[in-house]
Amino acid sequence: MFWKRKPKFKAFQVTDANFKEIVLDADQPILLDFYADWCGPCKVIGPIINELAEEYEGRALVAKVDTEKNPRLSAYFKIKSLPTLAFVIDNKVMNRFHGLVPKPNLEEILDGYIAEKEKG
Repeated sequence: MFWKRKPKFKAFQVTDANFKEIVLDADQPILLDFYADWCGPCKVIGPIINELAEEYEGRALVAKVDTEKNPRLSAYFKIKSLPTLAFVIDNKVMNRFHGLVPKPNLEEILDGYIAEKEKG
């Protein structure tokens, strides 16, 4: 008896090429996770980002940026340490955090930005 596992939800990948159409044209709050495959703490927060991407789908964009493959975005956001989490609203970086941030804190921040957006 083998049960099929639900396929794991993966956060959307933002790249140098799709940044403008995905992020700059977005009308939702955005959480960007800047990571690298070799980064230990990035591997810890990665599954949390994937969970948030699934839970907030349609209300906020939760996405990942591979800093090794997207050097222009890393330079644009002035990424100096990994992981870096950036909250973007209306093309402005509202908040940024370095290192691990607990999921409840990220949810609280996202919920606050979603509520602000809904007020207009």
